[in-house]
Amino acid sequence: MLKNILILLLSAALAALLLMRPGVQPVQIAESAPVLPVPAPSVPEPPPPVPSPVIPEASPPPHPITTLLNEARVNAAMAGAAIGFCLINAKGETVLAEDADIAFIPASSLKTLTTATALEILGPDFRFTTELKSTSPIKGGVIQGDLVISGGGDPMLSIDDLKAWAADLKQRGLVRVTGGIRADASLFPGSLYGDFWNWGDIGNGYGSGVAGLNLNHNRYIIVFRAGAALGSPASILGTDVEIPGVAWNNEVTTGAPDSGDGVVIHGGETTSAIHLRGTVPLGAAKFQVTGAVPDPAGLAAHQFRRALQAVGIQVGVGSASTAPAGNSLLQHTSPPLIEIITSIHASSDNHETECVFRMLGVKAAKPSAEVIREHWKPRGLEFIGLRMEDGCGLARADFIRPFDLARLQLLAGKGPQGPAYKASLLSRDGLRWKGGAMSGVRTSTGYVTGKSGAEFCYAFMVNHYADGKAVSELSKRVMDAMLGL
Repeated sequence: MLKNILILLLSAALAALLLMRPGVQPVQIAESAPVLPVPAPSVPEPPPPVPSPVIPEASPPPHPITTLLNEARVNAAMAGAAIGFCLINAKGETVLAEDADIAFIPASSLKTLTTATALEILGPDFRFTTELKSTSPIKGGVIQGDLVISGGGDPMLSIDDLKAWAADLKQRGLVRVTGGIRADASLFPGSLYGDFWNWGDIGNGYGSGVAGLNLNHNRYIIVFRAGAALGSPASILGTDVEIPGVAWNNEVTTGAPDSGDGVVIHGGETTSAIHLRGTVPLGAAKFQVTGAVPDPAGLAAHQFRRALQAVGIQVGVGSASTAPAGNSLLQHTSPPLIEIITSIHASSDNHETECVFRMLGVKAAKPSAEVIREHWKPRGLEFIGLRMEDGCGLARADFIRPFDLARLQLLAGKGPQGPAYKASLLSRDGLRWKGGAMSGVRTSTGYVTGKSGAEFCYAFMVNHYADGKAVSELSKRVMDAMLGL
């Protein structure tokens, strides 16, 4: 018991010492402390659900035409070729564009830019007019002075039209012209040829020049006879029309029997020497090649003189007179423009197209290419990258994007002359188109109606290829793919 008393005394003394330390407060002990509730044991929350793996949606398969073009790009036969394509639906939405924003050489597909614009500006009923005037009236069967043919840029004027004039004058009693025949070709100023037409083009019929006065498309046919053996000289048999003032330098030889037309004609504006080079096939007795007249106005004056003489009207040896031709005798009008444009789309005639192209500039008194740009700009067609050195596409310096060429078709088809324009294009099996081709260039543009009945506008352009057969096969497959849409 003594032990317990000693423990209590020690405990009391220790407590007193602690209370004597500075800063230590006595602890107040409640008489009865509240009883805190005992928390219930916590239940762990369930783990969050594991998300299902995200499976990416499968990419849509490439467009069938994209597949065709991709295959062509890795085809060894088309190595280095540039391929562009654009497809636009009837709402103006781009369905497919493959390098469609790159400018390509269009060849004759560029003609649609000229024809579509001319239909809207000049109108489908526009006609070119050629007028026959004289420096004095017919008196007593005589014209004291000159006859003047005033050209109106007509690409369709023919020798038969001049013969009809001669017959008409004969019927009106004309027997003599004291002066000569003058030809006024000043309506289209400048060169007969585009500045960027090739030297190898301008002597050949497809590259015939463009003047304010044209005759027979400013072309002639020259006929050759092949030599007796390969490599032997070919002889000239003659031409279908007389080309005045020209000397022929014939270097044409005889080629293989199946070699076709290998003749290249080198001429030039108002030249007096025409060079004939290349080959005609062995065995050809009368092989025809078309050349370009070097002086269209001179040809017209010469042929009209001959037509007058053929009906008995005498014509003076010539005249250097500059007297004004104030007497209008006769007029000749071309077919309506829509017929000329239909001919352009069917035959891809460069001469006809250039006459239409230049007339656009004459009517507006500004460069023809500028007229075309300004016409389509208010409808949202800006022609980015367009270079238009001519209206027909013969110049390799012409460039246009597939997107702009396809969009032109859309706007032209929906424009005021849309039905006439569409009807003027070549047509087959749901396709309406204008094609273009030259060495290393193949293009096509127009409209396609797929098997769904929907109509699309398109432009397909291939440049810089070496294998024409491979391009022809690709073109056919692309057209078939469009028809399947």
